[in-house]
Amino acid sequence: MKVYDYIILGAGASGLMLAYRMANDAFFDDKSILIIDKDADKGNDRTWCYWEEGKGEWDDILHKEWENIYFGSSVFEETKSILPYTYKMIRSEAFYKSLWLRINKAENISFLKASVDGFSEQSEVEVNTCKGVYKAKKLFNSIVDTSFLQQKKYPVLQQHFVGWFVKTEADVFDDSTATFMDFTVPQKGNTRFMYVLPTSKREALFEYTLFSKDLLEISEYEDAIKDYLEEKNIANYEIVETEKGSIPMTSFKFSKLNTKNVLHIGTAGGWTKASTGYTFRNTTKKTKSLIQFLKSNDDLSQFGKTTKFWFYDLLFLDVLANENAKGYKLFSALFKNAKTKTIFKFLDEESSFLEDLKIITAVPTIQFTKVLFKRLFQL
Repeated sequence: MKVYDYIILGAGASGLMLAYRMANDAFFDDKSILIIDKDADKGNDRTWCYWEEGKGEWDDILHKEWENIYFGSSVFEETKSILPYTYKMIRSEAFYKSLWLRINKAENISFLKASVDGFSEQSEVEVNTCKGVYKAKKLFNSIVDTSFLQQKKYPVLQQHFVGWFVKTEADVFDDSTATFMDFTVPQKGNTRFMYVLPTSKREALFEYTLFSKDLLEISEYEDAIKDYLEEKNIANYEIVETEKGSIPMTSFKFSKLNTKNVLHIGTAGGWTKASTGYTFRNTTKKTKSLIQFLKSNDDLSQFGKTTKFWFYDLLFLDVLANENAKGYKLFSALFKNAKTKTIFKFLDEESSFLEDLKIITAVPTIQFTKVLFKRLFQL
């Protein structure tokens, strides 16, 4: 039986991005690589957004970008320029197509359309699929192991949402500004907001989003979007497309699941920013780092390290889990008292300690002090 150098489980963002980088690096030309997924053509199953300063790697496939964002709540609202950053949007169909175009040209990379039943480690890693067993020296897994949901040490919230791509008959949207968070929607004991991305004067994505523990009935998300559109006097519209999702927000140490020969990637590897649910930008950076790591290190369990930002996220989630109804106050204080550039650098885990202090002093101190002392006795 053939033993591949690398098997990548999952042809989503993290798996394809890793394969794409391997295809573009001569170091991997003599390595056999197999991607396994039940479907290669996923279409527009995802919308990814991220902020970035200047020109970026994925600019050629951007669907839209904005220089201004709006933040709103009952206690604070502001529309502001985020330059030198822009807020960028990618539709997954364009992303997948672009990466597959390059991957398919690499003779050493192949694709297996199959469902995965699991994997185990012997002398090699064995992957069980509906089409048989496949072996590899190293495995990169993007299939989420849900066992972390059972642990109690770290809080687990979900960023869950339903989105409507809406098209109107008249020009009603300001497509120069993205609504980053609008907390003026009824909170109902949770952290709830509307996220609006106008891609033209007649088209926009409306996503009703929550940071909370429990999912809702689909009708509750949809009713909230209907009410919001009505409140904005948007009556004559067509729902062109819909999307929904649920992204785990947790500081659970996914890295503990890694071994010498198995690395969990993407959300499965804890690459999702725990305090926000953003994954795409972090995946871009992590896959670049991983490519360099593989050139000099054979032990996948050594990839990545815990930083100060892990602890910051943990405290943030402790507060949000304990006082979920007050989430809008936390975010309002942050956007009111800190500069947007400092916030973005902090969330990108690129801020200095001085910039960290500006963020820490921007948010309510009482709640964070409480969870800080509690955590110090738990870690």
